[in-house]
Amino acid sequence: MSDNAFQASQASQAGGHGGLSDPRELVAFAEAVVDQVDDLFRSGLGAPPARFKGEGDFATEVDLQIEQHLRQTLTQLTGIPVYGEESGGSLEETVWVVDPVDGTANYSAGNPCCGILVSLLHESKPVVAVADFPLLGRRVVAAEGMPLRSSGGPATGFGGGEGALGFDEGRGHVGCSSHLPTALFDDLRETGLRPRMTGSVGLDNAFVAQGVFDGAVNFSPHPWDNAVGALIIKSAGGRVSDPDGNEWTAASKGLVAGTPQVHDTILDAIARNPHGRR
Repeated sequence: MSDNAFQASQASQAGGHGGLSDPRELVAFAEAVVDQVDDLFRSGLGAPPARFKGEGDFATEVDLQIEQHLRQTLTQLTGIPVYGEESGGSLEETVWVVDPVDGTANYSAGNPCCGILVSLLHESKPVVAVADFPLLGRRVVAAEGMPLRSSGGPATGFGGGEGALGFDEGRGHVGCSSHLPTALFDDLRETGLRPRMTGSVGLDNAFVAQGVFDGAVNFSPHPWDNAVGALIIKSAGGRVSDPDGNEWTAASKGLVAGTPQVHDTILDAIARNPHGRR
């Protein structure tokens, strides 16, 4: 056990609001456990598919090994159950949610745009989030009650605020999935936004929090894709909602996030294309 994890283990015994230990203490567990699998993640780049899940989706042996370690270690250290992309689980009132390799297709192809996502949900909302991209040297960490911590991103940070540049000034980059309907993609372009596809929902969201992108949109119904992004973007000062403009929860069918201007522009485009969802 790392020093960070040991110290958090001692502190977490005190408990917190609603029976949940202080998220600022629990985030140390998440970071320490992610640290333990970083080398495995790096060494496994290019791993072939090992298990197919349908619709072109698959997992590699590295996905399975990392999730097993995250599941066992987080449960052992905290007593909190784990809900993971590869081995499932249930969305308890308080639960760790993990995506061992976000962007598996990229990872298997040797593309470094992929990472590890770990969040803690309490009453369906994220209170701890770690987005780790070992091959890019980037990490974004957030917890309820603490400032965002970001490494590897631009010094300017999140792109919102009164001094934010407009779409016509080289900004307006929006992360989106290859599954985004063509009509919505074209509509976003016509507004002046610049859709970009990294192949990793987690990286899209981290790029918003770091100020690389000004927004992100996807229609994933899986909490392991968006729980981390919802918290880190909110912690960075961005706006976050589901595609209908409601607060994001684990039951949401997608996420829209970004600077106030970009967030509102994406929501307007979705409203103009109500059937363009997947």
